[in-house]
This record gives sequence, C-alpha cells and structure tokens, in this order.
Amino acid sequence: MAINLEKMSRKELLELSDKVAIALKNAEKRERQEALKAAEKAAAEFGFSLAELSGVSSKSSKGKKANAKYKNPANPEQTWSGRGRKPQWVHDALKAGADISDLEI
Repeated sequence: MAINLEKMSRKELLELSDKVAIALKNAEKRERQEALKAAEKAAAEFGFSLAELSGVSSKSSKGKKANAKYKNPANPEQTWSGRGRKPQWVHDALKAGADISDLEI
C-alpha cells in the first residue's frame, strides 16, 4: 500500500493523519486486550488469577467517597470533604474573612 504523500493536498494529509490516529488508538486497545489475555492465561497456569498476583482487588481500586465536612453557606449543595484541593468557594469564603470552622457541617 504505497501512498505518495508528496502529491496529497494539505486537507487530504490532515484526513489521513486523523485516520492514522484513530487506527493507532484501536491497535493499542487490541494489543492491550491481547496482552491482558496472555497474562491471565500465564497466571492461570500457576493456579492464580491476575488480580491475586498484582495485589489489586477484584472490586474497584478506589475507596468509597469521603463524607462532606464543609458546605458553602451561599449554596448548601456545594460541599467539600476536606481532602484534595480546596474548591474555589472555600478560597473565596476564607478571603472574605470567614474561618474554616464557619464552613463546617
């Protein structure tokens, strides 16, 4: 499949580039699935599941969502657990002179 790139227009090249990007993503998905199947087969030969060997539980690897500790007094639907980055409404309240304890639920 010889393609003469020199004779293609810019528009044709961009379309080809988009098609190549999609094909690469699909190929990666296919190869990941094949690798996963091969790894599962290899683990099964020794009497293990892949999850047992990797230390990942079969359930979701993320823990449960933390309960909210703070709420926005201007909009009680906006809450924050105190973990991770502070939402903008927390920054705004603190800048306006509020104490973090004023925002506690």
